[in-house]
Amino acid sequence: MIRILLAEDDQAMRTYLARALENAGYDVTAVDRGTAALPLLEREHYDLLLSDIVMPEMDGIELAQRCAEVSPTTKVMFITGFAAVTLRASREAPHAKVLSKPFHLRDIVMEVQRVFGLSEHAQL
Repeated sequence: MIRILLAEDDQAMRTYLARALENAGYDVTAVDRGTAALPLLEREHYDLLLSDIVMPEMDGIELAQRCAEVSPTTKVMFITGFAAVTLRASREAPHAKVLSKPFHLRDIVMEVQRVFGLSEHAQL
């Protein structure tokens, strides 16, 4: 089963995303900030880091950079509501997919499936 580490500081969004991804068949661990995600990346294997970019303590871009050091096989996908941050993420983490808020839950599930080369109905 594909394991996803979700780092999102907004509780409602975190719950919403975790539920949608779990319903699509993924194993999701959700945390509220980058500094909570980093120790998990160091201790456990995750296939995907799905992170908000703008978070307190450690932003998603720094988290992705640290992820590349401690868990280089973990893929990265960002979610953000800020256009300027999207440009920075694309520049500083060019291999990461960036999804802009608002998005439909189906969109995020489809993007995760694309990251892993799964067909549209493989996890639904």
